[in-house]
Amino acid sequence: MMNGNDQRTAAACPCPAARDTLDTPVHVVELDLAEPGELRSPGGTGPAAPDGRVLALVRLHGHPLGLVEATGADPADPGGTYRSLVAAAHRELGPVPEQPPTKNDRLTSATSGGPSSRVGGPRTPAGHPPRVSVVIATHDRPEPLRQCLDSLLRIDSPRYEVLVVDNAPAGDDAHALIRERYAGRVRYLREPVAGLARAHNLGLAAARGELVAFTDDDTLVDRNWLAALTAAFDDDARTGCVTGLILPAELATPAQLALHRQGGYDKGFAGRRHALDLPSADPLFPFTAGRFGSGANMAFRTGLLRALGGFDPATGAGTPAHGGDDLLAFFRIVNSGLVLDYRPDAIIWHRHRRTDEALPAQLYGYGAGLGAYLAAAVSADPRLLPALVRRLPGGLRQALGQARNRTTVQGEHSTRLTLLELSGMLYGPLGYLRSQHQAERRRIADERIARGPEPAGARVPSLRAG
Repeated sequence: MMNGNDQRTAAACPCPAARDTLDTPVHVVELDLAEPGELRSPGGTGPAAPDGRVLALVRLHGHPLGLVEATGADPADPGGTYRSLVAAAHRELGPVPEQPPTKNDRLTSATSGGPSSRVGGPRTPAGHPPRVSVVIATHDRPEPLRQCLDSLLRIDSPRYEVLVVDNAPAGDDAHALIRERYAGRVRYLREPVAGLARAHNLGLAAARGELVAFTDDDTLVDRNWLAALTAAFDDDARTGCVTGLILPAELATPAQLALHRQGGYDKGFAGRRHALDLPSADPLFPFTAGRFGSGANMAFRTGLLRALGGFDPATGAGTPAHGGDDLLAFFRIVNSGLVLDYRPDAIIWHRHRRTDEALPAQLYGYGAGLGAYLAAAVSADPRLLPALVRRLPGGLRQALGQARNRTTVQGEHSTRLTLLELSGMLYGPLGYLRSQHQAERRRIADERIARGPEPAGARVPSLRAG
């Protein structure tokens, strides 16, 4: 379930002024305290001049500190909004350091006193960052894909390639977009069978980089995204996966605001490292892979992910399981004894679904994906079942407590959405079984096609004696 926020996101949930309601649109911006007077739109899309309610990501020299909200000032005073947000940052985020944390500071705070994991494996030589393959799966959304690619290609680095995997497209829109606008800069691949895991596996197979990163076609990429991801891998040779912060790119509709209030994709502004030999207060650890990150912002060592078998094609959006492909990959990393590193500096801006009709399906799908992932993990290794059963009571108590807290603050609407997510969790194992059955039928059909037509009469037994 969606959770994991820390104290620096306490101001993230919109707190409307008296004249506003919880459904009043919120303008999303970012500001850097080291660049006075400047507000920017998410994803480096240009300057921002918001009015009304404003939610701002506060940075210091690019490092994210937290989210604050203020009410936009009079248009005649364009600097008033900036000053209000800065005042809110000092008031709500606590003492703001003069300099961002150093690499060693981040490593110390993230390990929480756990054992050192700086052992084994080659390090990338200084001055030679690893090449990254960025995989974006898309399905019939050429305009969001264009905006995502524009934000990604603004990153000034020669050490990455971009692959777009067109998943079961209804037409040629994505291919035409890449051919006409991004020729020579983006590689186009087509996966005809629906399923996000299948699309990601195709991108993984084609990746040329030592690292492979994934995001979705409805995101905007922060200018420091790849630098933050690669730094995390370089800091620790045991790190097999890195996830990052996902923030809303817009909060313009009631559905987007409702998802944001439910927790969205936000995992907080404190870096964390997850490993079997590091302490965790989570009663379900290591099974609560939803706390580790989300598939819209994840990266792996390419060879390692291939060795683990990639993503389970019976999970993921576009299948009866609805999701869980990312969570299962996270769990496999941690359960194999490696480190999953959550880095809030690696930022992706996500466009939540805009319509009221889409929100219930989205939350149900989140729950179903979690249930499907747990079923897939136990199916692959039944020895995990006793450990999962032992941890379930504590995990359920924690989930119910979080649901009660949301209800107290946000009312019955939040309760209904939470129940949808829980019902999806109950469906998840069944969805995984249905997806497995569907995948097996497809495999048999593909084998028959590969063999070609059988000779006439091949299945008719002979009645003659030999």
